[in-house]
Amino acid sequence: MFARIETAALKGLTAREVSVEVDIKRGMSDFSLVGLPDASVKEAEKRVESAIRNSDLEYPYARTTINLAPAEVRKTGSWYDLPIALGMLMASGQVPTAALDDTVTLGELSLDGSLRAVPGVLSAALMCNKRKRSKMLVPAGNSAEASCFDGLTVYPVNHLAEAASFLRGDMQIEPQPVMSFTELLKHAAFELDFADVKGQEHAKRALEVAAAGCHNVLMMGPPGSGKTMLSSRMPSILPPLTQEEAIEVSSVYSVAGLLGEERHLVTTRPFRHPHHTISGPGLIGGGTIPQPGEISMAHNGVLFLDEMMEFPKGLLELLRQPMEDGQITISRAQLSSTFPSRFMLLAATNPCPCGYYGDPTRPCRCTMGEILNYRKRLSGPLLDRIDIVLEVPRLTIEKITGPSGETSAQVRERVQKAWTRQQKRFRMRPKQRLNSQLRAGDIEKACVLDEASTNLLNRAHDRLGLTTRGYQSIKRVARTIADLDGAEVIKVSHLAEAIQYRAGEERLRNL
Repeated sequence: MFARIETAALKGLTAREVSVEVDIKRGMSDFSLVGLPDASVKEAEKRVESAIRNSDLEYPYARTTINLAPAEVRKTGSWYDLPIALGMLMASGQVPTAALDDTVTLGELSLDGSLRAVPGVLSAALMCNKRKRSKMLVPAGNSAEASCFDGLTVYPVNHLAEAASFLRGDMQIEPQPVMSFTELLKHAAFELDFADVKGQEHAKRALEVAAAGCHNVLMMGPPGSGKTMLSSRMPSILPPLTQEEAIEVSSVYSVAGLLGEERHLVTTRPFRHPHHTISGPGLIGGGTIPQPGEISMAHNGVLFLDEMMEFPKGLLELLRQPMEDGQITISRAQLSSTFPSRFMLLAATNPCPCGYYGDPTRPCRCTMGEILNYRKRLSGPLLDRIDIVLEVPRLTIEKITGPSGETSAQVRERVQKAWTRQQKRFRMRPKQRLNSQLRAGDIEKACVLDEASTNLLNRAHDRLGLTTRGYQSIKRVARTIADLDGAEVIKVSHLAEAIQYRAGEERLRNL
């Protein structure tokens, strides 16, 4: 007999439909699996055989041919176990062949027949939603992340025997309740607040500007000045995720296997904080079967590099292309995958290896050569992609014991208004929503300067030795400051503040 079951194949974050075709004929027992499967898919033969026998079902010892179509698409992972097993049960007459019409099925089988959660289910659910598939049969551990689209009925299954009984009509499985993104995002909260940070008003203002335009920031200062404390609170002043952004971020986490029963979806903007000993594949993604790295985990959020100068120079250089393009393509011999990586880079560093160069109270123990070698780890091209360079000085006792500043909610309200102005301005460009994403051809239209502002920027260009990218960066930051101010036209005061944030680069380079 012949049976066909619909499942999916995953490439990067995108799932596409795959049919599992099972044909069983009388003859000597044989199991053939074709359709470009990788090693983990080929191993399904042993898992499926043991799972069927241990589920009190009859394993068909006959000539079994299984085709994963279309044949040119490489199939990876273990989520083909369940459709293969159910296809064999259908082809052998143990389950009705029409039981899974209009249903996408996936899941990994244990040898005892129980089902294990698999990564990437949210991408498969998104595919079902786009292709108007009405039902999914998935492991119970994946049911919550799959049930986020209206019109898609998700059946959670714990065991192969349970799935077979359900398809035969011997038992009922209650569909997973649909999770409302609106409600999930409404109740998302932050544990950290800007009001916890004493002093550093200049740095707070700069981070507000950065948040309002999603600009990259580098903070330099001695140990204990508050760089990490400020950085960890950056997500709390960013506007909440939209439903579209939440689906994008959750898809990345689903493919990475970081969603499950405890964390169904990502509802707050990511804040990723990799250690400086991280590897290249860990930072940008990689592996034989490409997996997302930290830059993709930080998509639509913040990538925080603490002690940036401690990262190897070669590792930092890997950030240049994804910072520019907002995505990373990982190519391997078997396949290539593209992952999103539109993040805000937030970095902190000491001014020298000991941390006290230029400190008014503690002497620096480093030689000039050590300081130069330390700062050379941050190349000119990468520094050129950072819009705001701040000096964060040591706090005085008056600031430490002084009153708290504004709360994150107060700052976030202003940032949200600035985002709204930018999104209205770029409403015809869905991929370009914030000032940091302005391309060169659009800067002249969005960042109009009067004669006084043009003269000021030209003088700053000559004094600071700006590159073309640095020149455009100042205009983008000035546009963001004007948006925070509610101004349609960039004023001299807006431009002067933007130049001040860029001047930190000169002080970083010149000892």
